[in-house]
Amino acid sequence: MEFFLDILPHILNGLTIGLLFALIALGFTLIVGVMELINLAHGSLFALGAYLALATMSYLGASGFTSPTIFQYSAALVVAPIGVAGVGMGLELGMRRTYGKDPLYGLLFTFGAALVIEEGIRQFWGSNDLYFPTPSFISGPIILGDLFYPKYRIFASIFAIIMIILLWFFIERTKVGAIIKAGAHDSEMVRALGINLTVLRAGVFALGTALAGIAGIILGPIWGVRPHMGVDAVIPAFLIVVVGGVGSFRGSVIAGIAVGLTSGITAYFAEDWSILSIYILLAVVLIVRQRGLFGKASSLDT
Repeated sequence: MEFFLDILPHILNGLTIGLLFALIALGFTLIVGVMELINLAHGSLFALGAYLALATMSYLGASGFTSPTIFQYSAALVVAPIGVAGVGMGLELGMRRTYGKDPLYGLLFTFGAALVIEEGIRQFWGSNDLYFPTPSFISGPIILGDLFYPKYRIFASIFAIIMIILLWFFIERTKVGAIIKAGAHDSEMVRALGINLTVLRAGVFALGTALAGIAGIILGPIWGVRPHMGVDAVIPAFLIVVVGGVGSFRGSVIAGIAVGLTSGITAYFAEDWSILSIYILLAVVLIVRQRGLFGKASSLDT
C-alpha cells in the first residue's frame, strides 16, 4: 500500500503531461496530415500561447503573483489561442511560396519562423522566467487519505480530455472534419471536388497552432514560462507523432499517454532516466513497427 501511495503521484503526473503532450501532438498531426509539412515553429507557438495568456490576464487586472480569477483565466483561454492562430495563419501565408517544392524549403522556413517568434518573445517579455499563477478557483491540493495532490493538475487532465474529445467529434462527426480528413488522404481530389484547398490549409494550420497555444496556457502553471519552453514541448510532441503513427488521431492520443506514463513512472525509480526512457520507448516501437503504432502508408513514405 505504501509503495502504491508513493508511485501514484508519479503516475498521475505522467498522465497529465501525457494528455497535454497529446494535445500538442494532435495539432502537429493535423498540419502534417493535410499539408505534409513538419512545422518546426510549433513549439514556439506553444510558448507564445502562454505569454499571450499572461498578457491577457495582466490586462484584465491579474499581476505579479496574484492568482487570476475564473473570468481572467477563461478570457486568456479564449484570447490567447485566437492570437496564436492568427500568427499561425500569417505563417501559413508566408509558406505558400514553398508548396510544391522540395520539403526542405518548408522546414527551413518554419525553423526560421521559430527563431523569429522566440526572439520576439524575448523582445516583448524579456529573457527571464515568468511565474504563471495557478487560477484561484483551482489552487491548493486535494487530500485523499495520505495523498496530497494539486487540484490544478487534475483540472489540466480533465481539460485535456475534454479538448481531445471535442477535437475527435469535430474531425469525425462534422462536414468540415470530413473535408480535413479527405484533404489529408488526397488533396488533389479535394481540389477537383471544388473545395478551396488554400482556405482548407489556412484553417487547418490555424486550428493546429491554436491547439499548441491552448496546451501552452494549461502547462504554464506546471512548467513556468520562459522563451525557450517550446523546445521542451515540440520534441516530445514530434516523438509522439512518430510513435503513434503519422496522421493517426488515435495514435497521437495513445502515444501521448504512453510517453507521459513512461516518463512519470521512470522518474519514480530513477529520475535521471525519465527523459531517456521516452527515447527508449521510441526505439522499441520503431523496431517492432516502423510506421508507429497506428501508422499507415501515405504520400509521406518514400
